[in-house]
Amino acid sequence: MNSIEETHVSRPGLVVVDVATADAATALAFQQMLADRWATATAQRTTRDAGQPGVRLRCYLDLRQPEVPVTVPSAGEGGPQ
Repeated sequence: MNSIEETHVSRPGLVVVDVATADAATALAFQQMLADRWATATAQRTTRDAGQPGVRLRCYLDLRQPEVPVTVPSAGEGGPQ
């Protein structure tokens, strides 16, 4: 992966997240969970490092943005009728 630049973490609340997983689907699902809660610069694909197992992904979070509440539908909302 490329190095982390000073601008990526220039202020409190800016976060660089490096993810290593067995497969791209898991890495992208984890990234989506982060993006559902915080302002996130998302990667469109994963990378493989020669000679290393699994895949890698880097995304950037801005925790200074208001957190998006995670809602779970209550009984009767969005469920089977």
